[in-house]
Amino acid sequence: MDEQLNHYANKLAFETDSWDLKVALESGEKILVIDARSAEAYQKEHIPGAVNIPHRTMNAQTTGNLDKTTLVVTYCDGIGCNASTKGAMNMTRLGFRVKELIGGMDWWKRDGHKTTAGAAGDPTAACGCN
Repeated sequence: MDEQLNHYANKLAFETDSWDLKVALESGEKILVIDARSAEAYQKEHIPGAVNIPHRTMNAQTTGNLDKTTLVVTYCDGIGCNASTKGAMNMTRLGFRVKELIGGMDWWKRDGHKTTAGAAGDPTAACGCN
């Protein structure tokens, strides 16, 4: 029973769903939402306020201006994509507190949340990290 409780506690500690993320963002929690997909995918559609740091480019230089006390939430297209998992692993290795968005863009839209399009902005401006 303890093993099972630990399993579920770990899931909640390291994953979030679109509803909980939306509520946290609306309540002003200090969260940086990172779209870990390509710049092209981000430009077509992304979660409002999210910044684009493709998982392949996450390193000390590309994340150096970000506040490590800010919770990072990574996402990608959905359950058929592992960019959010790779991004979460990279950001964790770089010393950030990280959660992965369950279901990514797919479940975000299924829950009726809005999306937007356009080029990536300054990640530090999106979360007040500087």
